[in-house]
Amino acid sequence: MKLVIAVVQGKDAEPLLGALTNKRYRATQVNSAGGFLRESNVTLLIGVEETSVAEVLSLIEENCHSRTRFVNPLMPIMEPGEFYVPNPVEVLVGGATVFVLAVSRYERVG
Repeated sequence: MKLVIAVVQGKDAEPLLGALTNKRYRATQVNSAGGFLRESNVTLLIGVEETSVAEVLSLIEENCHSRTRFVNPLMPIMEPGEFYVPNPVEVLVGGATVFVLAVSRYERVG
């Protein structure tokens, strides 16, 4: 048994959950925020048999996409009278961060 923990961008969560459900995988969704831009993230906890890990990883890869965004950099410390015009910086966001952990014991109650 394995526990797949996938941290995905909020925009990718619904399509991924739909794909997992269509393949009869169960997932627990935990809403979170963080990272460089403090954007909405979703952490999915997916318990699967070891033989299903590759398929789950494939579904994550198919449904979680990187995107580019433009953000304004932080203002530098400046002396009085200096003038600074920040230019937006292009950053890559999204995709997924995935951890696969071994599960020593699994029980379903109820």
